[in-house]
Amino acid sequence: MDLEKSISISDQFQEIIAAEDKLQIKEFLNDQNISDVADLIYEFPEFETQIVSNLSIHRATSVFKILDLNEQKRIFKNLPPLKSAELLNELSVDDRVDFIEELPTGTVRELIKLLNPEERKITLEMLGYPENSVGRLMIPDYVFVYEYNTVSEVFDSIRHDGSHCETIDVVYVINSKGELLDDIRIRDFLLAAPDVKVSELMDSRFIALRANDDQEIASEIFKMNNRVALPVIDDKNILLGIVTIDDILWVAQEEFTEDIQKIGGTDALDEPYGDIHIFKLVKKRAGWLVLLFFGEMFTATAMQYFEHEIEAATVLALFIPLIMSSGGNTGSQASTLIIQAMALGELTLADWWKVMKREIITGLALGAILGSIGFFRVVLWQNLHIYDYGPHWQLVGYTVAVSLLGIVLWGSLMGSMLPMILKRFKLDPATSSVPFVATLVDVTGIVIYFSVAYFFLKGILL
Repeated sequence: MDLEKSISISDQFQEIIAAEDKLQIKEFLNDQNISDVADLIYEFPEFETQIVSNLSIHRATSVFKILDLNEQKRIFKNLPPLKSAELLNELSVDDRVDFIEELPTGTVRELIKLLNPEERKITLEMLGYPENSVGRLMIPDYVFVYEYNTVSEVFDSIRHDGSHCETIDVVYVINSKGELLDDIRIRDFLLAAPDVKVSELMDSRFIALRANDDQEIASEIFKMNNRVALPVIDDKNILLGIVTIDDILWVAQEEFTEDIQKIGGTDALDEPYGDIHIFKLVKKRAGWLVLLFFGEMFTATAMQYFEHEIEAATVLALFIPLIMSSGGNTGSQASTLIIQAMALGELTLADWWKVMKREIITGLALGAILGSIGFFRVVLWQNLHIYDYGPHWQLVGYTVAVSLLGIVLWGSLMGSMLPMILKRFKLDPATSSVPFVATLVDVTGIVIYFSVAYFFLKGILL
C-alpha cells in the first residue's frame, strides 16, 4: 500500500512540475506528509531547491531537519538568499546549531549574519558549548511558572508562551533567580482545581541535565527515566533550556553508527559512506590498519622464536591457523558482547569481577568444546588415513585440544576485560575493536600453543 502511495505521489509530482503551475505546485507540496516530501527530494534531486522554495516556511523547516547533511548543504547552497535567511531563522535553535557546526568556519560566519539579532545571540551561546555536549542540543524555549502561581495562571502562561515551544508536556517551576525548583507534567495541572497553587503540586523530585554533560550521558538518562523532555541547568542550578527526546534519538543513532565503525576497526566516519572523499576514507582506515599490521608483526616475531620447534615438528604448523583463528574469534565475540552491554548500561566498571568469573566459566566451556572437536579431528584423520600425524599422533591431538582450551579461555578474558580497562582510563571501549582484540590474541596464542606443545612433546618431537 505504501509503495503504491509513493508511486502515485511521484507521478502526480511529475505531472504538476511538467505543467509549470506554481500555485498548483505549492498546494500539492503543502498537502503532502513531511516524509513524502523528503522522499520526493531524494527521488528528484534536480527539483530539490524548487520543492523547498514552494513549501510554507514551517513545513520547509520540518522537511529540512530530517534530510541528510549533504542534502541540506546542497539545498542551502542553491536557495535564494532571502529564502535561506528565512529558513535558517525558522529552524529550531538545536537543529540550526546541529547544521551549522558541520560547516566550514567561513561558511558559518556568513550564515550567522543571516540570523536576526535574537536568534544570532541564542545560536552563538549554544555554539559556545563543547562539541557533543548537552548544551548543543538545548532548546531555550519552554514554559516556566513560579511556585506562587495558581493552576489558572499556569494555563495562561501556556497559552501565552506555548506556541513557541517544541513541547508543553512538562512545565518548569523556577524562583526569582531562575533556579529550577521542580518540573510538573501537564496532566497534573489538568487534574487540579484552577485555584490550587503550584507549590501544592510540587514534590521537588526532578531530573535535570547539565549543559556541559556529554550527549551520551543525556541519552542514558532519557532511557532510564522515560521522559519526552528534560531540563538543562548550569552549575548554579539556573534553568537554561530543555532537551527533547527526538534530538536524543538522533544522538543515539549517531553513537550507534560510530561504535559499529570503531568495532569494525576504523575511525568513525563523519559523513555518509557514499559521500566521503576517497582520500578521507583512506585516512580514516589507514591508521587502524597500520596499527594492526604492527601488531601482527609481533605474531611473526613469536613464530620466529619457535622456529626450531616448527622445523622439528612440522606437523604443529598445520594447526597454527586453526589455533589463532579460534582465539581471535572468541576474543572478538566477548569484546562485542561487553561493548554492547556497556553501551546499553547493562554493565559498569564495578561489574568487572562478575564479568571475569562469567568469562572464565564460558571460556573453559567453549575451549572444551573446540578442544574436543580438534582432538576428534586428529583422531578421525589419522584413523581414516586422510593424513598421517606420525606415531605420536595422540600427543599431537592432546596438544591441539589443550592449546584450544587455553587460547579460547585467554581470548574470552582479553575480549571482555579490554573494553573495561579502556573505560577505566576514560577511553572509548569501542576502540577495543574486533580486529584489535583478534590481533592481540593471535600474538599470545602462538606462545600458548608452543608452550603446550613443548610440555607434551618435549624429548619426543621437540
